[in-house]
Amino acid sequence: MATVLVTGGAGYVGSHACKALKAAGHVPVVFDNFSTGWRGAVRYGPLAEGDLLDPAALDRVFAAHAIDAVMHFAALSYVGESVRVPLAYWRNNLAGTLSLLEAMTRHGVGRIVFSSTCATYGEPAGTVLTETDAQAPINPYGQSKLAVERMLADTAAAHGGSHVIFRYFNAAGADPYREIGEQHVPETHLIPLVLDAVAGKRARITVFGTDYPTPDGTCIRDYIHVTDLADAHVRGLEHLLAGGGSLALNLGSGSGHSVRAVIETAAAVTGLPVPAEDGPRRPGDPARLVSGSGLAEARLGWRPRRSDLRTMIEDAWAWHRTGGFEA
Repeated sequence: MATVLVTGGAGYVGSHACKALKAAGHVPVVFDNFSTGWRGAVRYGPLAEGDLLDPAALDRVFAAHAIDAVMHFAALSYVGESVRVPLAYWRNNLAGTLSLLEAMTRHGVGRIVFSSTCATYGEPAGTVLTETDAQAPINPYGQSKLAVERMLADTAAAHGGSHVIFRYFNAAGADPYREIGEQHVPETHLIPLVLDAVAGKRARITVFGTDYPTPDGTCIRDYIHVTDLADAHVRGLEHLLAGGGSLALNLGSGSGHSVRAVIETAAAVTGLPVPAEDGPRRPGDPARLVSGSGLAEARLGWRPRRSDLRTMIEDAWAWHRTGGFEA
């Protein structure tokens, strides 16, 4: 059993990781400033409210709990916003992680699982991304995550310790037992936006581009069930606890789903029409992005279990119908 500091543990992926940690016999200690997280999502271990940019708050949580390792989810994560306000992303994502790593060094904690992103690859040369693809991010969000990856490598080289880095695309779905789920303000992810349109919370969905070289003309993206992501993070942690070395791994389904397929599947799952309209392409949207994850299977024995599109939408719809977390 390990005591794990989970930064951003009140957020979407972080809260599901906390549930998976508890189920595996570990103790998740949530560290969150609730700038985007939800208090109702903190239900699987103790809470230490604080900000990564506050060294004293970090020292308090490390002193109060015998922390064995860290899972680091806390980050700003909107690509478009990162272009408009890049300094906020550098401050939160990079300076915040620097503060965390300094606290870990002060308290002798050397193991960390980091939630990165396939945005570190930038414009892909092919249609399936692997860990051997060049990392050349094209926005401040991806740049800040890549900078953290490099900072982790430098820290490990200088001070010892080890890390597992996970790069993935689109987390989707919700806890099958409807205890926690996806809820962002503002919402930018396709599946919850589609479900909002089904439920009448928004007028319609816009399909950005219908003339891509794909079977139905709309963009194809890789979606991974949030519980599969949580499982990978627990496996990454246990790899480090067993003395395993540092890894950088993609997490993906190995296939993808078009925007049109998401809309059609949501209509089939809910039994309700999805109001949608066609719109122009968005600049910089590749036709198809899929993340290969063969290395994660080889090194961690990880395979997605719930990441078929229908299951993800069924779980998301069940959570959606609960009304979500109270503000």
